[in-house]
Amino acid sequence: MSSYFLIQSRRGSALALLCAAFTSPAPAQSPPARQDAPDSTSEARDAIETLDEVTVQAQRQARYLARWSTGVTKADTPLLETPLSVSVVSRQQIDDQKPRSVSEALRYTPGAFVGLVGSADRYDYIALRGFIDNSTDNSILDGLKLLGDSAGYNSLQIDPYFLERIDVFRGPSSVLYGRASPGGFAALTSKQPQFDYARSIEATFGTRRQSGAAFDFTGPLREDGEVRAAYRLVGLGRSSETQVEHTRRERYALAPSLLLQFGEGTDLLLQAYLQHDPDGGHHSGVPADATLDTTHNGRRISPRLFDGEPGRDAYLRRERLLGYQFEHRFGPDWSFRQHYRHVDSDVALRQVYGYGWASATELNRYYTGGDEALRAQAVDNQVQGRFETGAFAHTLSLGLDYQNRENQGYWLSGVAAPLDAFSPRYGQSRISEARNHWRHDFEQTGLYLHDQIALRQWRFSLSGRGDRVHMANIDRDHATRSSWSGSRFTSRLGAVYLFGNGLSPYLSYSESFNPNLYVGRDHRLLEPTESRQNEIGLKYQPPGSESLVSIAAYDLVQNHVASRVLATNYHEPAGQVRSRGLELEAKSQLGERFSAMASYTYTDMEYERGEAAYRGKTPYQAPRHMASLWADYAFAGGLGVGAGLRHVGSSWADRINTRKVPAYTLMDLSLRYELGRASAALRGLSLRVNANNLLDKRYVASCASLLYCYYGEERNVTATVRYDF
Repeated sequence: MSSYFLIQSRRGSALALLCAAFTSPAPAQSPPARQDAPDSTSEARDAIETLDEVTVQAQRQARYLARWSTGVTKADTPLLETPLSVSVVSRQQIDDQKPRSVSEALRYTPGAFVGLVGSADRYDYIALRGFIDNSTDNSILDGLKLLGDSAGYNSLQIDPYFLERIDVFRGPSSVLYGRASPGGFAALTSKQPQFDYARSIEATFGTRRQSGAAFDFTGPLREDGEVRAAYRLVGLGRSSETQVEHTRRERYALAPSLLLQFGEGTDLLLQAYLQHDPDGGHHSGVPADATLDTTHNGRRISPRLFDGEPGRDAYLRRERLLGYQFEHRFGPDWSFRQHYRHVDSDVALRQVYGYGWASATELNRYYTGGDEALRAQAVDNQVQGRFETGAFAHTLSLGLDYQNRENQGYWLSGVAAPLDAFSPRYGQSRISEARNHWRHDFEQTGLYLHDQIALRQWRFSLSGRGDRVHMANIDRDHATRSSWSGSRFTSRLGAVYLFGNGLSPYLSYSESFNPNLYVGRDHRLLEPTESRQNEIGLKYQPPGSESLVSIAAYDLVQNHVASRVLATNYHEPAGQVRSRGLELEAKSQLGERFSAMASYTYTDMEYERGEAAYRGKTPYQAPRHMASLWADYAFAGGLGVGAGLRHVGSSWADRINTRKVPAYTLMDLSLRYELGRASAALRGLSLRVNANNLLDKRYVASCASLLYCYYGEERNVTATVRYDF
């Protein structure tokens, strides 16, 4: 699997425009602090308990705005009191924009670049603050790592239809989750059982022969007695062609869950996620000189070119995730939680791909593939409590987590006949296969302590974690073994001051480390990367409004960086990389009918140490500027319109900065209509039409070298009919 790493301008005017546009008060009640928010008196906590239901109701009135997040502290914490840059993709935003993958759901999130492989969506590649480590290191589901294998093809993917929200935390975060990408992570939260009945079914049709169906049922099984129970059953099936000829994507998934409440103090949530992807679509790139321009023989390769072999290329994945979330409350202030998950994932890949020119019109082609079987488990044990020491109110979390993963199988390699990139003829190649059997082992144990401290208007965050890691690459054919074992301590410090007018300035320091299974030319494991970051920011939520504006500036350094050498199975050291940047985000409910969100990202990256040829250069796939705007208006008659613009600035196509990928701006559109407004017989029915890249702009999303550039997706239109009952 292709892996990537890494990745002052008009600051003042952009911030002024965002603040002016998104801080208009809306007629909504400002929610009070919640029960588990740090407070300085027990009387305040008692008042909070009585207002908790009001808080939930107020949050539902805002279409895209979230006020709380759990993943960054493992305690439910207001965003205004969090000394880090955090964005939340709500369930409503997912419904409105209809993304097909988690990475696609983050297109309007500041600091996140998701155009790493263009139109391909086999994996959830997410670059945060310019750092690209892949989905293994920066995706978390319900508080536990997904535990895919970054050194193989077995990377897990969760469909966004099954998610309630996505919290994006930017910056190093090893202190609570162990090994982590320095740019941050995406914390996925599954849909969970509810004690209110809610049922929906939907059917989807669209361009490229898209078709699909999905359902979401939840409700109580038992509401009285000592044990209360609720269920949720979510499922989908869909298939479509892709813009690349001879390729398809297909998925079937089911997620049953059961919530058991034993009295007032004990909850047990049983969860399963079962996914089968018979076809994973296309995943390949083409040379820069026939995509970015026409310097190669004056011709440009089509975005629909298939460089493989029809009937021979295949990607199949089966995921089985089983787990539970357990919580026991010893009283109003102390609780114990345990989250556990077991993972089985099997992948089979067969792919012929182009790599460089064989002649004036023909691409060299190679063959790769493999069969992999991954088995993993993760558990997180945590004690959390609230107490006071004088004027200080603490929310303390003490935890011990453990995770291990074993991925084994064999890889295939070979050579295929060249292919004419402008007039392809298939079926001309006989491929000989060479096999290599291997196993990748990973084990991590971590002990962490996190303390959130409230002192009047001050909020302090103090965190520390110690990890013990063991990793090994085992080559079974040659009876060789490369391993790494070691310990690391990481920390995070932060402070926030809450002004009475809604302003919350903050500053923080955080660290991360990331041991991985990347090997060098000598096939020995490379040193773990280590990162540190300083961040300063400001969040503003006018009292009584449903608006939140935030700005963050950071300085982030990563050492022992490794860079993948494309078309090989090894990486090479790249030294130190520094990322400095600015991120702005605004979300607002401007009245009952109008919602909007906007973002701007400035990223300045460069190699500071390492090979002389790269020092002072900018990593590829790291756009300097990105911006987005999305607005939604609900008309009185049941019609709703949402529209968005996404701008991605230019980026470098290679590490030595010889050629740039041009900037591009795309437009998206969403139309919806509640059919029940037209006739009582159609109550519960709604129709939604989504168009991505509405103007059908042809563009190159990014390049990972001059030999590997990725076309972005052409216009894609879907229509969804939904029935709620």
